[in-house]
Amino acid sequence: MSDSNPDIIYTKVDEAPELASASLLPIIQKFAAAAGVTVGTKDISLAGRIIATFPEALTEEQRQSDDLAALGELVKTPEANVIKLPNISASVPQLVAAVKELQSQGYALPDYPEEPKTDEEKAVRAKYDTIKGSAVNPVLREGNSDRRAAAAVKKFAQNNPHRMGEWTADSKTRVASMPGNDFFANEVSATLDKAATAKIVLETANGETVLKEGVSYPAGTVVDATFMSAKVLDQFLAEEIEKVKADGTLFSLHMKATMMKVSDPIIFGHAVKAWLAPVFEQFGDKLAALGVSGNAGLGTLLDKVKDEPEIMAAIDAVTAERPPMYMVDSDRGITNLHVPSDVIIDASMPALIRAGGKGWGPDGKEHDTTCVIPDNCYAPVYDETIKFFKANGKLNPATAGTVQNLGLMAQKAEEYGSHPTTFEIPEDGTVKMILDDGTVLHSHAVEAGDIWRSASARKAPIEDWVNLAIDRQKATGYRAIFWLDETRAHDAQLIAMVKPILEAKGVADKFEIMAPREATRASLETITKGENTIAITGNVLRDYLTDLFPILELATSAKMLSIVKLMNGGGLFETGAGGSAPKHVQQLQSENHLRWDSLGEFCALGESFKFLGDAKGNAKAKVLGDAVETATQGILDNDRSPSRKVGEPDNRDSHYWFARYWAEALAAQSEDAELAAHFAPIAKALAEGESAIVSELAAAQGSAADLGGYYHGDPAKTAAVMRPSATLNAIIG
Repeated sequence: MSDSNPDIIYTKVDEAPELASASLLPIIQKFAAAAGVTVGTKDISLAGRIIATFPEALTEEQRQSDDLAALGELVKTPEANVIKLPNISASVPQLVAAVKELQSQGYALPDYPEEPKTDEEKAVRAKYDTIKGSAVNPVLREGNSDRRAAAAVKKFAQNNPHRMGEWTADSKTRVASMPGNDFFANEVSATLDKAATAKIVLETANGETVLKEGVSYPAGTVVDATFMSAKVLDQFLAEEIEKVKADGTLFSLHMKATMMKVSDPIIFGHAVKAWLAPVFEQFGDKLAALGVSGNAGLGTLLDKVKDEPEIMAAIDAVTAERPPMYMVDSDRGITNLHVPSDVIIDASMPALIRAGGKGWGPDGKEHDTTCVIPDNCYAPVYDETIKFFKANGKLNPATAGTVQNLGLMAQKAEEYGSHPTTFEIPEDGTVKMILDDGTVLHSHAVEAGDIWRSASARKAPIEDWVNLAIDRQKATGYRAIFWLDETRAHDAQLIAMVKPILEAKGVADKFEIMAPREATRASLETITKGENTIAITGNVLRDYLTDLFPILELATSAKMLSIVKLMNGGGLFETGAGGSAPKHVQQLQSENHLRWDSLGEFCALGESFKFLGDAKGNAKAKVLGDAVETATQGILDNDRSPSRKVGEPDNRDSHYWFARYWAEALAAQSEDAELAAHFAPIAKALAEGESAIVSELAAAQGSAADLGGYYHGDPAKTAAVMRPSATLNAIIG
């Protein structure tokens, strides 16, 4: 830990953004100190969270505090000022790999029990399950989301438009979704008129099983329940595989097994079983004995049966009959169905759409693709986007307007799938949500294998979200649309809360309410004309749209301003929506080149300093924040962002230039003479050291880099890799 109560918390995370921090954070701390600002760290990495969860298994030296819990308390206070970098939302394969690495480093952690049998194994599994999926964001997001392209980033994208794939009217690319009996069709929703505690039970012919009890809700909470039919899902997947073969397109499945950590791995498993249906029919018992479920993906399945020649031959035979599959890595044979966390819908669908509807096939070439998105809640967004571009051709980034987003997410609003109220139903029966006064709030007749889930959104976050939208629309004058479908149960409850607030504030005429499909078309029409719009959405759509539109407008979602206005007055500044980029780490390990772009960190940093300046009356912090914006503009205008290729400037070079432009901006400003005098010699040293620094950074590239670990690297080794310029280090300290 740095300071016990630092002014700004910079989160320690995973993969590419954490490697970048090893280079960038010393620069930030050096500059902040000149304004009397302390920048500390809290560890919310996957490895850090695993270590904090099992103190009883570790030595005193190995133990570390539960920083996520500490941050969870901090964000409820007005003092909070947190810069949150992207962390791993762990799938089971990632969790297992991280545990194995820590064990190899001497941490006596228990194995992850895939199929717990004893009470001890069940207890271990329950602890690990708290770390899986999107475990971090719901804890930290005690406010609603304001995401938009920073002005400098949008201007740069228009002046330097990225390449877009060509769309043609005869493209066979399409979205395929279930005909019904999915989460969308089966949803029921109610708003509680008083505080209540609920239990969720499954009533069957054999009696009643309590699935969950003690779920408490304050008055005014919108509570949903729904389920997806496993039988209808299986039938849909089987039919879709045949349709794809007839169409001559690639088969692809687009899920979010990280955020929807309970439901989506199960759906993913159904797809693996549908793909290999004849194999499961012939060898079902043997596969079960080998511990094969399908939920962990084709990669794990193939590993478990590699010593079974009969099963391997059957898999090869079935694969030969199937349509070609969309590939994650065609060179290495990694398919769409290999690992649940490899194909994440909010990244994979925009990339495919940006490429003109093309996906990579097993032959290493691009092809039209069938995008299987089983549930209809948000599939229409992608379906309508594809239809729009087929009819109108690709978007022109040079002239396109922008879609900003205000997302409802505070206090775990709409945490579909990533919360503890999602269940795979063990036998036929009826699931009921029963309130403490005996009222049956929701009821569903279900069959074995169905996926049932509930989520909620509290009244205070909903009201905060609507007021945030009113403020943003007033500040911009942009077209403002609530993406809510009056025919969907949950959305109808929200509309009943949104409309009275808009009317009471006298701004109802400034807002439109549209279902996601219609809102998608309206937004695309608006930005095609070069105009701007605000998408006011729920939590999942916030996640999806803040990748979709930025990837179309800017080529990346990692360069977004992502501000969470915490409900109790603090600030959480997220560094874009770029994920944690495992491929970037692989390239660094093999070639010592990190292509991660820290522009999202720069944007968040500027906002954090300005927020600190306002909140604490620290004028120097505000000067630092304004200078960060100037430095960020300098990075863009002078093309100092990292290259993808080894031997060309990378992330470390961009940090040198950022430090230099930041120091030059601080030396040149006239608001604070003391800061100007402090940074003038630093700016001079950075400019005079340019040739030495650039050559030292270039010399580091080309050979393998040893980080001392993937999930839990060695800090000294990582610093040696990420800070290879002695000249720069001497200036920064």
